[in-house]
Amino acid sequence: MDAPIAHTALGDLRGEWQDGVAAFRGVPYAAPPVGELRFAPATPVQAWNGLRDASRHGPIAPQVASRLRVAMGDFVREQDEDCLTLTICTPAPDGKARPVLVWLHGGAWISGAGSLDWYDGSFLARDGDIVVVGVNYRLGALGWLHRPGIVDVEAGTSDMVAALAWVRDHIAGFGGDPDRVTVMGQSAGATSIGRLLMLPDARALFHRAIMQSGGFGRGAYTAAMAAARAEKFLQLLDIDPQSADAPARLRAIDVPRLLAAQGVLARANARFAQTMPPFMPVLPSAMTQPEMLGAIADGADGKAVLVGATADEVHAFFAADPAMENPPPDAMAARFGDAAALARYRARRPGASAMDLLADLGTDETFLQPAMRLAEAIATRGGNAHAYLFDWAPPASRFRACHCIELPFVFGTFAAWRDAPMLAGGDAAQMADLSAAMRRAWIAFAQTGDPAHDALPAWPRHDADRRPTMRFGARIGVAGDPACIGF
Repeated sequence: MDAPIAHTALGDLRGEWQDGVAAFRGVPYAAPPVGELRFAPATPVQAWNGLRDASRHGPIAPQVASRLRVAMGDFVREQDEDCLTLTICTPAPDGKARPVLVWLHGGAWISGAGSLDWYDGSFLARDGDIVVVGVNYRLGALGWLHRPGIVDVEAGTSDMVAALAWVRDHIAGFGGDPDRVTVMGQSAGATSIGRLLMLPDARALFHRAIMQSGGFGRGAYTAAMAAARAEKFLQLLDIDPQSADAPARLRAIDVPRLLAAQGVLARANARFAQTMPPFMPVLPSAMTQPEMLGAIADGADGKAVLVGATADEVHAFFAADPAMENPPPDAMAARFGDAAALARYRARRPGASAMDLLADLGTDETFLQPAMRLAEAIATRGGNAHAYLFDWAPPASRFRACHCIELPFVFGTFAAWRDAPMLAGGDAAQMADLSAAMRRAWIAFAQTGDPAHDALPAWPRHDADRRPTMRFGARIGVAGDPACIGF
């Protein structure tokens, strides 16, 4: 069979067939962010002459190994600042207008890539007759440093907007419908979708949203907070933030020094039993959590939203951390705030270790309760929200149903996750069946805005009274208030 060819206004691309799906890799959606474009907003990519090869992945954004590799496993890919590319999987680059699913990966804005085999969109594209687009965006300081006068625009957010604009303008050449775009993200990707929903120009570029394990409980950095952190970062690089040559000196710093300074900054700002990343999206001014979730819900007006979390998110961060094995009693008491709160968590998990209780608190504060409150905020505004909880883990796994564990089930990419400790000991047949149920739900949502399908129990829209939430686990069914908001 001849290689698939996609025709766009920028030029033609040659991909390759992969198990009946046309895969296009390393597709540029913006100009390389190097030289004068380093730390600058994404700039339109230039057209090319002739047929461009898109059969191989391009480099991923510069990064160090993820702190969650103890649960997820690890990966090795070529890294380079010239990383603003897409991975597109489509049943065929024809004239058929299929729903489009755009994937924004997680990794705390400092690690990961949309082009990893973990996120191969072939299964979703083939099963659902949809087009799946994975986005590589800038990470760490190169994408998320904010200091007015030196770095004025959040480059990482601009990358995401540029990728969505590219999809609007060119996805028809890959058999996709620019008027049926669902943006899907996990962790940092999900939180970034929340930020995109708050930006009028950005939210106009997509029509539905799937937010998996967004860390909305962390809030966001205000411009003032981000600028203060940026000044500390610049000082680590021996750059005076007040100096006129600060922007030029920052652009000249090599990648290893930037990554090393990131690590120092992260360690300096680490707090006991918390998971705050060194860089985050920036809000112009301070917002309480209800205000932020309300602003996201307002931005979701007219869009269907699927939002949820895993049952034991923070076990991914704490279960393999020696510091969490026997935490100091005074630090633990301070983290919970009072004895009554600690007693409530002990009552919920009989026989729990101190680490379990701290992880439960972190899961509730950062991921689970904010996800359910976002669904509630959308519902109370008359919007269309469905909520889910992923609650499966291998027997006796120390990671439990942790952060990221739902990803191989959503993508169906178990072969790529074969070395993930969080999946070790799982029953392959059960995992395959659960994955099939979830993939059908995510596909149905991308197609219609409703994740229900005939192999699932009834899945009603979210409402503030019943809080119906589809629980995906060893048993699948709707639960009320799984986040214990009313507890």
